[in-house]
Amino acid sequence: MSLLVVGLSHRSAPVSVLERASLSADAQVKLLQDTLAAEPATEGAVLATCNRIELYADVDKFHAGVAELSTLLAQHSGVGLEELTPYLYVHYEDRAVHHLFSVACGLDSMVVGEGQILGQIKDALARGQELHTAGRLINDLFQQALRVGKRAHSETGIDRAGQSLVTFGLEQLAAGEPVGTWAADKRALVIGAGSMSSLAATTLARLGVRELVVANRTWERADRLAAALSETGVRAVAVPMSEVEHELTRADVVVSCTGATGLVLNAGTVAAAVAQHVVPAARTGADLRAPEGSLVARLAAAAARDGRVAELPGAADVPGAFDDDSARSARAAITGVTGGVDVAPGSECPVGLDDTPAGSLTQHAAWAASTPRAPQHSARPAPAAGGPVRLALLDLAMPRDVDAAVHRLTGVRLVDIESLADASADAPMAADVDQVRTLVSDEVAAFGAAQRAAHITPTVVALRTMAADVVAGELARLDGRLTGLDEKQRAEITQTVRRVVDKLLHAPTVRVKQLAGEPGGAGYADALRTLFDLDPETVASVSRADLNDADVKNRGRV
Repeated sequence: MSLLVVGLSHRSAPVSVLERASLSADAQVKLLQDTLAAEPATEGAVLATCNRIELYADVDKFHAGVAELSTLLAQHSGVGLEELTPYLYVHYEDRAVHHLFSVACGLDSMVVGEGQILGQIKDALARGQELHTAGRLINDLFQQALRVGKRAHSETGIDRAGQSLVTFGLEQLAAGEPVGTWAADKRALVIGAGSMSSLAATTLARLGVRELVVANRTWERADRLAAALSETGVRAVAVPMSEVEHELTRADVVVSCTGATGLVLNAGTVAAAVAQHVVPAARTGADLRAPEGSLVARLAAAAARDGRVAELPGAADVPGAFDDDSARSARAAITGVTGGVDVAPGSECPVGLDDTPAGSLTQHAAWAASTPRAPQHSARPAPAAGGPVRLALLDLAMPRDVDAAVHRLTGVRLVDIESLADASADAPMAADVDQVRTLVSDEVAAFGAAQRAAHITPTVVALRTMAADVVAGELARLDGRLTGLDEKQRAEITQTVRRVVDKLLHAPTVRVKQLAGEPGGAGYADALRTLFDLDPETVASVSRADLNDADVKNRGRV
C-alpha cells in the first residue's frame, strides 16, 4: 500500500486561500483524470468540501507523487504552486489512513463531531467509481472510512461534542438567544437546493420558521425541495433565482450555499433589500391588546369604565397619565393630537375593544373609516448603528456567495465560513472525542494489517499455483512410467503427493501472511518471490484479477 494524500483545509490555510482554491464539479473530474494520467498515480479520489480540498492517490513513488499531486492541485485550483505550497499538508500510508478516518468521524471538521462529512466522503467515492479512478485501495479505504464514521456516531457520544455546520451557523446568527426562539415565526430564504442547502431548509423548518422560500438555478430542484418541506407542515414555496432580490426584502434570515464561482449577493443588493424590508402582517387571531400596566392599557381601562375617552388632553380619568413631556409625546403618537385640542365624542378610537360595550363599536367603525390605514407591509428604514438586525445571512458556500462587505452594513448580521472558523476555535471539546480517537487508532491498525496481508496474497497464490503445476507435471511423468496402475492406485498417489506439497507450504504461507500484517511486512513478499523464483508476470496477473473482483464487488455499494 502506497497511499498518499495532499490537501489543504481550514486548519492549514486561511479561508481566503480556501475560497480561491475551491474546485467546481467539472474541475474535480478533470483533476482526477489528470491524476491517473500522471506517472506516479494508479488510482485516486478527490474530497472537496466547503473547508477542505484533498487529493488521495495510490502512488509508487513518494517524492514524485507529492510533487505531481501538489502541481495538479495548483493547476486545477487556479492558485499558484508557490503560493499554495505553504498551506498544503501531506500524509502517507498509515498516516493518510488515520487522517481520512479522523475526517470521517468529524474530528477534523470545523465543528467537531458534525456528521455531514460522511455524505461528502460517500459522494467522493461514488465519483471515483463512476470515473473508474477508484481501484481496490481507494474503494477499500473510503468504504472503511464510512464504516468507521458510522461507528463513531453510533458507539460514542461524539454527537454531543458538536453539531452540523448549519446548526452551528444558525446559533451564531442567534447571538446567544436560543436558536429555536430566535428562528420562530421568521421568514427564511434558502438559496441553493444541494445537500447543504437542503439540510439548512430542513433545519429551519424544524425550528419553526413561518415561511420558507427556496431559490435555485434549476427551478425543478427547488420545487422538489419545497414540496418535501411542505409535507412537514411549514409553508414552503420555490422561486427562480431571478426572484431573489425581491424575496430579500421579505426575508428575515437567508442561508446561501450554491456552487457559483462568483458572488450571488453583493453588498449593494443586500443594502437595497434592507432599505425596503417589510414587516410581516400579524397572524390571524393575534392578541393586539396593549401590555398590562402600559399607558395604552390604562387608557383602555378608562374607556371601558366610562364608555368613552372624554378629554384626552386633560386625561382626567387617568391620573398622572400625561403629567410630563414624554407622556404628552406618547399621547401624541397614539392619538395624533399635539397640544391641548379636545377630541369630539365619537371621533376617538377606544382601545381594548374586547372590554368595550357593544354600542361603542359603531363609534369605532366611524373613527376607522375616517382614519388613514397603515399598509400591512410597511417599509422599515435601516436602523442606526447598534440597532436591531433586520436581515441575518448565513453563507456556507466556498467560494463565498455573499460579499464580505455585507459585514459593514447596518441592520445586517452575516455569518460565513471565516467567522464560523473563528467561533469554532473556542468551542469546547467533549470527553467523547478521546474515545473516538482511540477507535480511529484501532481501526487504522486493523486496516493497515488487512491491506498488508492482502498485498502479499497474490505472491502466495502465485507460489501455490507454481507448486500445483509442479505436482501436475510430476504426476504426468509418473503415469507414463507406471502404466500398470489402476484408477484407485493412481488417485491414491495423486492425493499423497498433493498432501505432501500442501503440508510443506502451509506453515510458511500462513506465517508470511501474519508477518505481512506488521509494519514493513511487504518485504516478505519480495523474499518469497526471490526464494521460489516466482514469475513477476504471474504475480501481476493475480493482482489484476483481484482488482477486477474488487471493482465488481464495490459497484453500487455507495
